[in-house]
Amino acid sequence: MTGIRQQLRLYLVTDTSLCGDFGLVETVQQAVAGGVTMVQLRAKNSTTPARIEMAVALKKALAGTGVPLIVNDDLDAAIAADADGAHIGQGDMLPSQARALLGAGKILGLSCETEHTVAAADPDVVDYLGLGPVFGTATKADHELPIGFDGLARLVALTSMPTVAIGGLKAAHQRDVLASGADGQAVVSAICGQIDPKAAALKFTKTEAQS
Repeated sequence: MTGIRQQLRLYLVTDTSLCGDFGLVETVQQAVAGGVTMVQLRAKNSTTPARIEMAVALKKALAGTGVPLIVNDDLDAAIAADADGAHIGQGDMLPSQARALLGAGKILGLSCETEHTVAAADPDVVDYLGLGPVFGTATKADHELPIGFDGLARLVALTSMPTVAIGGLKAAHQRDVLASGADGQAVVSAICGQIDPKAAALKFTKTEAQS
């Protein structure tokens, strides 16, 4: 099985409003063909039944690829769709509660914006940390103040857990993300909403190969 650190290398967080004419499933399929290694279904304005339907469709589309499907925030949807895991923020349920609901065999990610939250994360409960925002981003209006790459490196240094950077990141940032010690980067608009999602994802893998 591919390790979680490798799966975090290029982490696509979906935005259904940005997927446009391609639609959610086609965008994800093309992005995975371009090198995306993990997919998170984030559909903040949808209902749980709608998220379940989307997650089931994505799981079917990802079958055989080895790319895990994570559901943002909605544990009920993650469980009902038998997704590979869930991702929660600091304002959601406690990680221990999420783990109890998901079970031991699923992936659980946790967003951390500060040194305190990173230090408090329990590696026996959580599988990886989402660190940021590195930059400000329009896809998440309620984010904390950007921490930049220096701040990212400080947070990464506080934990031995797998980490993924998030927040306004583009293909050109791949070298800086990896230099900070993070295992990869999570992106939204750099792939979702692009004219060619596969080509957009390939930009990340090409940038890494050149670094």
